[in-house]
Amino acid sequence: MEELSELERVRREKMQAIREAGMPPFPHRTHRTHTTQQAIAAFEEAGEDEQIMVAIAGRLRSIRKMGKSTFAHVEDEHGKLQIYLRLDELDEDRMKLFNEYVDLGDFVQAEGTMMRTRSGEITLKIADFSMLAKAITPLPAIKEEVVDGETVVHHAFRDPEARYRQRYVDLAVNEEVREIFRSRARIVTAIREFLDERGFLEVETPILQPIYGGAAARPFTTHHNQLHQDLYLRISFELYLKRLLVGGFERVYEIGRDFRNEGVSYKHNPEFTQIEYYIAYADYNDVMELTEQMVGFIAQQTTGSSKIEYQGQRIDLSPPWKRIQLREALMEFADVDIQDHPTVDSLRKLMLERGHEPRQGSSRGQLIESLLVNYVEPKTIQPCFLYDYPRDISPLAKSKVGDPQTVERFEGFVAGFELCNAFTELNDPFDQEQRFLEMGRDYDVEDEECHPMDEDYLQALRYGLPPCGGFGMGVDRLVMLLTDQANIREVILYPHLRSRE
Repeated sequence: MEELSELERVRREKMQAIREAGMPPFPHRTHRTHTTQQAIAAFEEAGEDEQIMVAIAGRLRSIRKMGKSTFAHVEDEHGKLQIYLRLDELDEDRMKLFNEYVDLGDFVQAEGTMMRTRSGEITLKIADFSMLAKAITPLPAIKEEVVDGETVVHHAFRDPEARYRQRYVDLAVNEEVREIFRSRARIVTAIREFLDERGFLEVETPILQPIYGGAAARPFTTHHNQLHQDLYLRISFELYLKRLLVGGFERVYEIGRDFRNEGVSYKHNPEFTQIEYYIAYADYNDVMELTEQMVGFIAQQTTGSSKIEYQGQRIDLSPPWKRIQLREALMEFADVDIQDHPTVDSLRKLMLERGHEPRQGSSRGQLIESLLVNYVEPKTIQPCFLYDYPRDISPLAKSKVGDPQTVERFEGFVAGFELCNAFTELNDPFDQEQRFLEMGRDYDVEDEECHPMDEDYLQALRYGLPPCGGFGMGVDRLVMLLTDQANIREVILYPHLRSRE
């Protein structure tokens, strides 16, 4: 443990003084009867002539000593309540204990009767109090000042690196951060509500997998000592969820963690939350309709409107969303017709002429994806679906009729980033096997997009997978969108960070 600062040493001495006075600084139990807001509501409902006895608990946020009286504010998750201590209500030793040894940030329990002060503030007049947890380290100070008639709050804990490393402090002092994660919980609840109402079954699939798959990403590898077997943290739920459709379920979904051993950015974290659903007897057109309905519903449920503001842009998430064929989008925004460049060499030459330096060994589909990321994605502010993607970067999607090199796949974009990805799922076991073999032949062994051969999944397909559509969306990105946050770390309670060393 780090050496205590001078201020922490002083607080530790106060902790000892409280203990010596017969009040445990970290008692085993408490007996709160009301939250702060319940106490206020009980007083307002009963009327000021009735004596309302309550016991509240929370963190001390302010202390004002005024002669024989002391006013303070106690905060719990639901709000704040002023407490009032007076010498004629408490004996001198008890009053001294509070005034000299209780600090801002301490958790206390306060018992007494509700009243209203002369200034009109509903207040708890204290008959007794106890310490619940002595805060040895003081929280960063929050200062308020009135500027042109408005209260301006100055936060002392704004450095992003410190906030992410000490999220507990961030949450304790920044109410708006707590609200982000309340919103996140509401968003996840709304996802479940939308899918449950439409007959989907929520399931759980393995996190530790003998073969990773279902996405283009490098996995994290671990080892099972007893089984003497390398395992992978999953990068997707897809192949396991589609096995469930083979087994007879028709609508399934999972909300859970995926892990991808890749770069960190404002929209990428190695550990993230994903929602995937699969629906039998549907294709990517049906999934488009369901997706735009779902996102609009979630926005309405969590923000009160399907029209939101994100980083200064007004965005309308209500259906229908614009649909643009990928080829047309590249023609409009990149001035490239990919049909004029049917080979890797032709497309690479064009990109080099335009100043791009595509990665050596890239497939044609990867080059097209690079054009998409650089030219089209930043332009997709209002929600839209880009559809019909190259086969070689979509090994699990069904080819379009009459165009075997293009698959029925779409990605949903909004606010300049990808929000979701979906296919008409490939259910031909022999075509699927061929796709795996092609990737093993055409992709470098270190290529993140090279999907490994999964014999058991092929076996499942041979038993028969009904025609189906599948969908995946990063929940963290949806939360970013609906809480107006530009960095994924703002919406993950404990984002991955480099070690201090």
